[in-house]
Amino acid sequence: MRTTEELIRFLIRELLAQMPEYRREAARVPGDPESQRYLLRCLMNVWPPQELSAAFLSAQDELLGREREEKGVVRVLDLAPIPGEPRLVLWQGDITRLDAGAIVNAANSQLLGCFRPGHNCIDNVIHSAAGLQLRQECARIMREQGHEEPTGRAKLTGAYNLPAQAVLHTVGPIITGPLTDRDRELLASCYRSCMSLAREHGLRTLAFCCISTGVFRFPKPEAARIAVETVKESLATGGPERVVFCVHGEENRKIYEALLG
Repeated sequence: MRTTEELIRFLIRELLAQMPEYRREAARVPGDPESQRYLLRCLMNVWPPQELSAAFLSAQDELLGREREEKGVVRVLDLAPIPGEPRLVLWQGDITRLDAGAIVNAANSQLLGCFRPGHNCIDNVIHSAAGLQLRQECARIMREQGHEEPTGRAKLTGAYNLPAQAVLHTVGPIITGPLTDRDRELLASCYRSCMSLAREHGLRTLAFCCISTGVFRFPKPEAARIAVETVKESLATGGPERVVFCVHGEENRKIYEALLG
């Protein structure tokens, strides 16, 4: 069995063979395990979707599987629900640890993941933990669709090396000026579209990130209000047994706690 460091070095060599334009930058990265792992993530982030060898996929899946187990898988149905709201959960943590029927990714309109090396947006985090098969599947969807993904819609893909069963990708509104009613409606549409897909595919559990509140600059308190109201309205007509509002950071947690009581 190869060590984790051996897997990382092998995967870096394989990606540099496909992307020789990055060899000079890669050569300047220190050889310690942490720096090499970060280099691998960056190369995965900039990788243009194409074919991958069976050897690459086997090594990548082994590495990401080890990392998934090291982080620890969180069972959604073991999380305590909100008092008085048995189908809702507020959880602060890493969404890629949840074994939900699906986790929601705040995607961009290209739907291929974030291409900024090492960026800490949710799109990058999810793609980095899932593996390059996720970008491959998203690329197939976009080729068949023939146009960018509209704001407010959602697409379902596999989850690959994530503990979740699937990923729902939705494009939230980008805020460039004062918030408008159209922005609010588009964000609500993101939540409705995801809830609809969850019902359509019979998903028992669903975990939402805070859509559009990062680089898309939707004000966090208003985004949370829309999320909670839209999910509750959708649950009134059926849907998953458990919906998780997965938040990152104390600010978002306190906002949701105030809304959910």
